[in-house]
Amino acid sequence: MKIEILGTGCKRCDQLYENTMGAVSKVDSPSEINVEKIGDVNYFTKMGVFMTPGLVIDGQVISTGKVPSTNEIMKMIVEKL
Repeated sequence: MKIEILGTGCKRCDQLYENTMGAVSKVDSPSEINVEKIGDVNYFTKMGVFMTPGLVIDGQVISTGKVPSTNEIMKMIVEKL
């Protein structure tokens, strides 16, 4: 599984990254999950993300413009596994 955090490095983007890492650590097979921070605005546009932060799981935009909690992200990950 590939999880991408789309953001330019703002506080909310960093919080989304921290929440995502916390969620990944709680799932059964965290070694199968790759989390990547992406700061390329052109990539955001390509993905249809116009408000950051953005959360993308396996190429599908899951959330934009908000910071889901660790538990919300964990539920999203489990649904995709």
